[in-house]
Amino acid sequence: MRLRAFSALAGALALSLVSGCSAGSSSGSDAHTVTYWLWDANQRPAYEACAKDFEKENPGLDVRITQMGWNDYWTKLTASFIAGTQPDVFTDHIQKFAQFADLEVLAPLDELPHTRTIKNADYQPGLAASWVGQDGHRYGAPKDWDTVALFYNKKMAREAGLTAGRLNNLTWNPEDGGTFEKAIARLTVDRNGVRGDEKGFDKNHVKVYGLATNDAGDGDGQTQWSAFAASMGWRYTDQPAWGTHYNYDDKRFKAAIDWYFGLAKKGYLPPQKDFSQTNGPDVQFGSGTAATSLNGSWMIKTYYGFKGIRTGTAVTPVGPSGKRATMMNGLADSITKNARNKPGAEKWVAYLASHACQRTVGEHGIVFPATKDGTAAAVAAYKKDGIDVTAFTKPVADKTTFSFPITNYAADVYALMRPAMQDIYANDAPVGGLDRTNSQINLLLSQ
Repeated sequence: MRLRAFSALAGALALSLVSGCSAGSSSGSDAHTVTYWLWDANQRPAYEACAKDFEKENPGLDVRITQMGWNDYWTKLTASFIAGTQPDVFTDHIQKFAQFADLEVLAPLDELPHTRTIKNADYQPGLAASWVGQDGHRYGAPKDWDTVALFYNKKMAREAGLTAGRLNNLTWNPEDGGTFEKAIARLTVDRNGVRGDEKGFDKNHVKVYGLATNDAGDGDGQTQWSAFAASMGWRYTDQPAWGTHYNYDDKRFKAAIDWYFGLAKKGYLPPQKDFSQTNGPDVQFGSGTAATSLNGSWMIKTYYGFKGIRTGTAVTPVGPSGKRATMMNGLADSITKNARNKPGAEKWVAYLASHACQRTVGEHGIVFPATKDGTAAAVAAYKKDGIDVTAFTKPVADKTTFSFPITNYAADVYALMRPAMQDIYANDAPVGGLDRTNSQINLLLSQ
């Protein structure tokens, strides 16, 4: 149903663009206003500071920022394209980029006077190149980056006899889980105070889970299983960008998935029914019902902000490949093709990608900006707050990161993988079923 719904939506969007969208029918901005959408409330103050500096440099231009939650953001953005009310500029995600580029609703930045000078070398390796479409045009100006690491409750770790050194040197494998599974089992405690690695542990009545859950991970598993699958040497597609087929039928992937969700059957990971949008991994961690949580660097301030909890972070475990792995994702700012104030939008996006704005964002200590200077400013800001972010920055320095898959039909891949992964997690469905799902996905990509 979702597949058909998306196809219908794409069709409606394409029809709208062909039949009615002229420059004058787009957003509610004017020649003096640049409308800008983002989804992260924590980042809004940093971009309001950038807007203030930008307006000083560009008298007569006013940046109007709109922020809304993740789920509403994409629905309203898509609807705005159809209605011709889209913003001039919006924060874009790599998983959505291919769809928007394919629907031709983005302006090619390399053809615009103020953004054509954006160079890959000005940003952390790989970030800028990710926003170049199959047609060779750039559709996003690098904004920031993130990686995933293991947040842990220092008190619970100490009581379990796990030092920071041990947690930063864990290994895992799909056969017995390695020292990572041993640590997670040790951190799990049932209602009688028996740990997961002790005799008499009651997996059906767990008080503290060793690892928080963040749902089944859909098709990317960014904060769930991706670090484990990638540390086996597995990759989503046949090539880093614009792959022609997915590898969800790979035996390494299926082994990693089988092991990961097997943690729930052992009682170390909450059952799928315990996850909800209001009871995510950060909530589980903050409430003391989970001792650790795999999550992204965009959540650093949240995890370190819980009252009564001393938080630490550790790098992801080394896998069977002999290396550790963590997903590195980067956001970007895109200009809509029919932006009403395109000249102003160009200037604003160029400023967002500049060293000046990136440093300003870094100084707020919320995310890691895309430039190296901006990243350094963020690291200094976190340090000032007493937060060591090495677990997130070390993988970049060590080059042990991997990227989101970038392919066509991203929404359809999501629609097929989401129920497949939830079936494995919730219903203990055999991972062999991924073969059929992978075939369906690859059939789509072959069209």
